[in-house]
Amino acid sequence: MKEKRRRKAMKRKDRWIRVGRWLLAIALVGVLWIGVVQVRMATLPDRELPPQDVGIVLGASLWQTTPSPALKERLDRAVELYRSGVITEVIVSGGYDTPKSTLTEAEGMRNYLMEQGIPEGHVYLENEARSTYENLKFSQAIMKEHGWTSSVIITHRYHAVRALDIARFLGFERPQASPMDSSVLMMSWHRSRETLAFAKWQWDKVQLSLGYELQR
Repeated sequence: MKEKRRRKAMKRKDRWIRVGRWLLAIALVGVLWIGVVQVRMATLPDRELPPQDVGIVLGASLWQTTPSPALKERLDRAVELYRSGVITEVIVSGGYDTPKSTLTEAEGMRNYLMEQGIPEGHVYLENEARSTYENLKFSQAIMKEHGWTSSVIITHRYHAVRALDIARFLGFERPQASPMDSSVLMMSWHRSRETLAFAKWQWDKVQLSLGYELQR
């Protein structure tokens, strides 16, 4: 009887050891994956770009009707690319921040770009998107409508890694990014949050590949 109990105890111990090893392996893989994503976010190059058909500015919050300081950083980069001749057209993408918003993100961005001297006729509004995936999917439809094939995605460096991955998944032709660092965002928070968003996107890709549409 004692021997039987001893064997059962040994089996339980072995089982917990195996579980512990699996958990440790999963944790190590997770830490490695997080490290790789963080490095990619920090080191995505901001290289000189050849002329592109259009720039796509990914939306962020408005402060009432004015772009937030972080969104202004993205818009200022779009202005820089426009003035240097890299782009001649701009898509601004983003829907309403909240049900109480009086402007879409795209409308607020359009107004800011016009104040910086970009003619209204060169700014195209995408007013529906509520996620990065929708930003790029709906902007891609505008590109097809106008016959544009080359584009540069304009967003912060930490966000551009996921945005480029989404663009490739959607079939953008050699998607480019013009990423910038931020002087107004708390980057430790945003990089951590974006790491989780990037992980979720990997699952979203699986669902989309299987024919499921993402819930809004």
